[in-house]
Amino acid sequence: MAHLPIISAKPFDPSSSAPLHINAELVADWLVAFLKDEMTRRRGFTRAVVGISGGVDSTVTAFLCARAFGPKNVYGFRMPYKVSSKESLDHAQLIVDQLGINERTIEITPAVDGYIETFEPDIAPGRRGNICARMRMIIQFDQSAKIGALPVGTGNKTERLFGYFTWHADDAPPINPLGDLYKTQVWELARYLKVPEVIIEKPASADLIVGQTDEADFGISYPKADRILYYLVRGYSPRRLIEMGFDPREVHLTKSRVGSTHWKRHLPTTVMISTSSINEYYLRPVDF
Repeated sequence: MAHLPIISAKPFDPSSSAPLHINAELVADWLVAFLKDEMTRRRGFTRAVVGISGGVDSTVTAFLCARAFGPKNVYGFRMPYKVSSKESLDHAQLIVDQLGINERTIEITPAVDGYIETFEPDIAPGRRGNICARMRMIIQFDQSAKIGALPVGTGNKTERLFGYFTWHADDAPPINPLGDLYKTQVWELARYLKVPEVIIEKPASADLIVGQTDEADFGISYPKADRILYYLVRGYSPRRLIEMGFDPREVHLTKSRVGSTHWKRHLPTTVMISTSSINEYYLRPVDF
């Protein structure tokens, strides 16, 4: 009698990113269909406004919008502040030239500094960064009204779960094609879309403070954070993740960042005096 081979499951590898891999071609097609459906069929718009920072998230968003609406219907805005890096501007221009989309550069320094120098000359860098982010969103909404377009968001899932955005700024656009993609998945999608490697490979940065990088602000790299987040949002407890081999410090750091920023992923909390309170019963938002 022949013996059947014994098949054993491979030991779990906490350093493997295999569960995060995507079918980039299929995802790109799905996101283009999503943009057409949400922008045109549901809202009646055929033009998109994208704040192009020169980073990979806004670049991928611009690529997807160009596919969905055609380059001539995509309006890329560069909105530098006086401390913004020249590299960011150059990389944004690289995308404009490659895609053939519309471009306009609006310097935000006079508007931001008009407030700061008059009323808050001793402002901390973080607060100044928030003002820059909100000023950029004011411009995007105003230019959208002028053009007859909608602003399209560029925030990825990792940033959203970490609360790494300025409330009522980065999160404000009504449509966001990257919001359910972890940062490492955005990089994978970017390579499929043939985004220039110089943009994919550079350290991710909000570019709100000189020398700032996302990973330094987090205290953990994107690949490590994404692997932990992948299991956390599926209901794995921190204790279980540590048993699986993840680093205890990184697990607790990630869990703490997600748990402390639930409020940022919701609309403003509304008082309840009826059974149809908006955002609580009616149109209730869902966090994980």
